[in-house]
Amino acid sequence: MVAITDECVENYIYAMLPDRDPVLREMERQAKERDIPIVGPAVGRLFYQYARVINARNVFEMGSAIGYSTIWWARAVGEGGKVHYTDGDRKNADEARRYFEQAGVTGRIEIHVGDALELLSERKEQFDILFNDVDKQDYPRVFHLAAARVRKGGLFLTDNSLWSGKVAYAAGNPGAASADSDDTTRAVVEFNRLLYGSRDWYTTIIPLRDGVAVAMKV
Repeated sequence: MVAITDECVENYIYAMLPDRDPVLREMERQAKERDIPIVGPAVGRLFYQYARVINARNVFEMGSAIGYSTIWWARAVGEGGKVHYTDGDRKNADEARRYFEQAGVTGRIEIHVGDALELLSERKEQFDILFNDVDKQDYPRVFHLAAARVRKGGLFLTDNSLWSGKVAYAAGNPGAASADSDDTTRAVVEFNRLLYGSRDWYTTIIPLRDGVAVAMKV
C-alpha cells in the first residue's frame, strides 16, 4: 500500500498514538508478519470515536479478517451492544474468536462465516454503523445494499476509498477511471462516485492511511 499523505505527516500521526493493549499489539504484529489486511491503530481509533459520537449499539462489519477492527467496534458499543463479524474464511473466524476471548468482548460479537453481501442481504434490521471492507470489485454492489441497512443518522464507513492513490487521475478528468486502470481501481472510483452522488448519504473521504469514506444516512 502506497502512502497517500506526506511520509513525515504519516509518521507523526502514528507516533502520537497511545500504546495499544497486548491483544491489539499482537494482532498488529501478526498482520505485519503475515501480510494480513487490517485497518491499523489510527483508523481503529477513528472508528471507535465515530461509534461513540453517534452512540452506536449495533454494527455490521463486512470483511473482518482476524477481527482487528471488530474489537475496536466491540469496545465502542459497550455492554449490551452487538457487532456482526463476517468473513468467508473459517480459519480467520477461528483466529478472530481467540482474540475476542483474550480481549474480553466475545459476548458483544456475533460471528458469521460466509459471503458478507449475502449475509447482509439476509438481515432485516437497520444498523447504526455499516462498515465495508470486502473485495474492492464488490464495492458498487455494497453501495446498492447499504441505504436500506443503515438507520437515519447512522454511518456507512468504507476502507481503502483512496486505494493507494490510484483513484486520482489527470486534472480535468476527476472521478473517472482511466482506460488503462484495473478493474479494482475502477470499482473503487465508481463506488466513490455513487456515494458522493447519492441523496441518501452525506459523504466525506478522510485521507487517513488508505482513505476512509464516511457517509451519514440523511
